[in-house]
Amino acid sequence: MYNFEFEKPDTIADAVAALGGEEAQALGGGQTLIPTMKQRLASPATLVSLTGISEMQGICTGDDGSLCIGGATTHGAVAAGAGVYPALADLASHIGDPAVRNRGTIGGSLANNDPSACYPAAALASGAVIKTNTREIAADDYFQGMFDTALNEGEIITEVRFPVPEAANYQKFVQPASRFALVGVFVAKYADGVRVAITGASEGGVFRWTEAEAALSANFAVSALDGLSLPGDGMIGDLHGSGDYRAHLCAVMTKRAVNAAG
Repeated sequence: MYNFEFEKPDTIADAVAALGGEEAQALGGGQTLIPTMKQRLASPATLVSLTGISEMQGICTGDDGSLCIGGATTHGAVAAGAGVYPALADLASHIGDPAVRNRGTIGGSLANNDPSACYPAAALASGAVIKTNTREIAADDYFQGMFDTALNEGEIITEVRFPVPEAANYQKFVQPASRFALVGVFVAKYADGVRVAITGASEGGVFRWTEAEAALSANFAVSALDGLSLPGDGMIGDLHGSGDYRAHLCAVMTKRAVNAAG
């Protein structure tokens, strides 16, 4: 590891000011950034830790009934405290291992937008709102490709608001070495329709399977998905599975999620 400056502000305003410095990088739980720095794939001059900002931690219920989670809240805390949204709590409880869950944060995961991370599927399927220090971004506008988001330089995720669905479930086909999703499918049923988001599969990152959404909105049953499939083109192909294999898993895991949610 090389030498760098480290700052741990206790307010959002101080964090924003610190990130205005040259080559400064926000640090959540560090579960992705620190290994990246060790491999010299990133070399920020200053790390600005967000873990000391109390106003970015914790879980509450909003006036509209949505679940509000601070950006610096750990996966372990989400697993323990998101009881009003059981599918989200269950998702958080299966991220990585205990060390990762006790350090990694929901804001850090969404800011990084790893194409195989779990939270992007939950946020997109839930129609969540990502709140930053300057604005609010709908999940449909937030995710813009592999490791790419609508965040501007120095912008911080301060809170994520999840509308709580009538029924939901997340199914993850685990890549056993990394514990990331080889394919993960989050299905959420709301009064106005069903949303289906898939992570781990596409070269473009997390995406909504609109054909499945239409079928499930008309009939929320596994049988509604019969005959539906995704093409292998544009899917990730690597030593763990081809694009066609991942496309097949998308359909399988969607059916499992609907069955579990129903």
